[in-house]
Amino acid sequence: MHAQVLRGLEAAHRTGFCGTKIDTVVVRGVNDDELADLLEFGKQQGAEVRFIEYMDVGHSNGWRLDEVVPATEIVALIDADAGLEPIARNYPGEVADRWRYRDGDGELGVIASVSQPFCSTCTRARLSAEGKLYTCLFALDGTDLRGPLRAGASDADLHDAIRAIWRVRADRYSELRSEATANRPRIEMFAIGG
Repeated sequence: MHAQVLRGLEAAHRTGFCGTKIDTVVVRGVNDDELADLLEFGKQQGAEVRFIEYMDVGHSNGWRLDEVVPATEIVALIDADAGLEPIARNYPGEVADRWRYRDGDGELGVIASVSQPFCSTCTRARLSAEGKLYTCLFALDGTDLRGPLRAGASDADLHDAIRAIWRVRADRYSELRSEATANRPRIEMFAIGG
């Protein structure tokens, strides 16, 4: 699998595919000593590397808070090695804090959903393969859009349905993360995507 991913990245680079991002979850004691290597690989591939704090999505990953490497630590480690400066976000609601190398040799992103939750400014929704719309990565359940679509709903109907769902969303899992939320059911990330 690893070799297939590398071949895919190399093929994208060769064909001039723009905007490739390499997202990696940083886990203390697992890969937190590989940040510089991954950044170098990203530079070679012409891809932006984005580091993501290890999250408690679903229940199958065995998540523990002490395995989270906070964004501030990730940035400090890279800055000490490569020299970074912050840059503005590309658009409102962008989840990654953006940084560029002081030598002008590229950018990287850091997503701090555990240590710096951004629920109040989140603009992300996810559509599962089963046609359910999820308004949060930590959602318990989604809203069926496949049924209305198969029943002949127009684009305008779907637009109105999604807008109505979004207006009443109250997702704040990352802001409320605690012992009380730790054991509540959550959908696995593979079911709705990151």
